Amino acid sequence: MKSLVVTLLLLSTACLSVSAQKMEGEITYEKTYHWTRIYSRLTFLSNEEKDRMKMTWGKNDEYKKDMKLYFNENKTFYSYPQNQENDGGWSWNEKDFRIYRDQQNEKRTDVIEMLGKTYIVEDSIQSPKWKVMNKIKEIAGYMCMMAVTEDTIKGQKITAWFADNLPVPAGPELYGGLPGMILELDVNDGDITVTAKKIEMKANKEDIGVPKKLKGKKITNRQYDQLLSTHIRDSIKAHRNPFWALPY
Repeated sequence: MKSLVVTLLLLSTACLSVSAQKMEGEITYEKTYHWTRIYSRLTFLSNEEKDRMKMTWGKNDEYKKDMKLYFNENKTFYSYPQNQENDGGWSWNEKDFRIYRDQQNEKRTDVIEMLGKTYIVEDSIQSPKWKVMNKIKEIAGYMCMMAVTEDTIKGQKITAWFADNLPVPAGPELYGGLPGMILELDVNDGDITVTAKKIEMKANKEDIGVPKKLKGKKITNRQYDQLLSTHIRDSIKAHRNPFWALPY
């Protein structure tokens, strides 16, 4: 009887320890572009634009860079890795791309530099219509399930792999809304892949909430979608690559 009581107490302590552990940490993703695949889909491009592409990229078909996602149970922040601190804030070495999600209040705040301006997309979170598939694979030590959806504006097939034992409905880029963290994102069968390579469960040193002051033009979800649709339509008519001016 005494050993049974001790065992029950140990199990109770273990359960309390697990439940008390905060769902908080950071994920390092590797984002890989395959430019030949991307441009091969843009059949409307002129020869001049294709020549420009060859001069720009040459034989460097593959391009990789790291991205970071900081998360807790209620909020996430996704952007380029922090390269230096500036007056207590963040600094980036590329075009502004800061993705904030407040799951508790279902609020989206995205700071995206595109079309020659910086826009602040501020609205409610609108998750894609995912279809969960009967496939699994391991990513960075976590067993993940497959889900698919479609970006009808950009004409892209999106495949996500999410870990339900990281119960945060978020992920890299602009994607989330699944019952677990997205650890891999595939755009158009490998045009771009974003894969978690390091997951650290630890307290966030910085506030990952939306800063009080943001510079840019505020727009809604609908206005953002309209900007993309109009730009892509006009680019196709002019035989130009629409993704020179906005993220692929």
